[in-house]
Amino acid sequence: MIDRYARPEMAGMWTLENKYRKWLQVELAVCEALAERGDIPPEAMREIREKADFSVDRVAELEAETHHDVIAFLTSVAEKVGPSSRYIHQGLTSSDVLDTANALLMVEAADLLLADLDRLLDVLRRRAHEHKDTVMIGRSHGIHAEPITFGLKLALWHSEVSRNRERMAHARETIRAGKISGAVGTFANIDPEIEEAVCRRLGLKPAPCSSQVIQRDRYAEYFATIAIIGCTVEKVAVEIRHLQRTEVREAEEYFAPGQKGSSAMPHKRNPIASENLSGLARVLRGNALAAMENVPLWHERDISHSSVERIIGPDSTILLDYMLARLTRVLDRLIVYPENMRKNLDMTGGLFFSQQVMLALTGKGMTREDAYRLVQRNAMAAWKEGVQLKDLLKRDSEVTSQLASGEIDAIFDLGHHLKHVDTIFGRVFESV
Repeated sequence: MIDRYARPEMAGMWTLENKYRKWLQVELAVCEALAERGDIPPEAMREIREKADFSVDRVAELEAETHHDVIAFLTSVAEKVGPSSRYIHQGLTSSDVLDTANALLMVEAADLLLADLDRLLDVLRRRAHEHKDTVMIGRSHGIHAEPITFGLKLALWHSEVSRNRERMAHARETIRAGKISGAVGTFANIDPEIEEAVCRRLGLKPAPCSSQVIQRDRYAEYFATIAIIGCTVEKVAVEIRHLQRTEVREAEEYFAPGQKGSSAMPHKRNPIASENLSGLARVLRGNALAAMENVPLWHERDISHSSVERIIGPDSTILLDYMLARLTRVLDRLIVYPENMRKNLDMTGGLFFSQQVMLALTGKGMTREDAYRLVQRNAMAAWKEGVQLKDLLKRDSEVTSQLASGEIDAIFDLGHHLKHVDTIFGRVFESV
């Protein structure tokens, strides 16, 4: 299922071939920096450049013997390079390579996720303007409150996704840190200037201070950001699921020709994509918790974080890529039923004007408590009898002693609730 929507670029990033390619990129950047300083002879550096490579299968064979992936990788590279391989990995520890390469991978993943968010924002903007004036009832506690437009709902989502884009850009910057500082981060066997040169070559920034590893608060922020974006995806998905309920049917996922909703009930059209997204968001939140639990390591490091990150790195980025692509598709093709929105809006006989009536009464000098009592009494009767609130108000002598019939009619104006829609749209869309 994920393969239908996720981009191959994201999944391809996390292959062993690409991971080792990033490791080699880091090792070569260190060699280049050392060579520039004269620590590697020119002829040896030429040989390293020309021959440095690896075999994924050979690394696997060696790792089965050594039980150490970086040593297995380095041995595979050494077999390709020959004697000049003695200059590779000089003064480094495994985490110098692993964490710096991880930074490259996660920055690359962040760039793909930022592009996903941009596509989602484009669809939200288009659909929001399409439905800027599509009136519907707003709900609180699942109960009718006051009118909004469907465009406002979409604008709200656009605003939140925009914040998520900012969060992802910040997390990208946080994770964009390399470390070439040796076994416990003291630069005992390699100079800080090499780290600076390597990071410059790789488009990273040196971690100001590290132990044997890049500190995992950076990772925690990255995966927490992914989880927050997943929460927004779920928020939109849950709303679509509610709007698609048979009793509501104000919006609906596109149902393709030939699609089936149920093995037992041929009439079914279910919000399966939104339900899928709601479930997957839980996985992202679980992975974020795992990333947070990776922050406290023993002393200068242990490797309890390593096994976790081998799972959550590819899983969270690939999963969010899929979720954003699928949500974008759902919203792009979402079927909206303005006539049902209007029917549901009218369902309560104008009860959503209750606040305006109360404010009109207080404007005439009545206390808020008395005004509330009068309006609520009529509102409860309208609920019970299924009649128009306006008609009951016009028959209530306590109300008509304060408000003339024409004043009551003027209160029941839908435009009152929608007069600032353009202002809100200006805030959301003209400021970005």
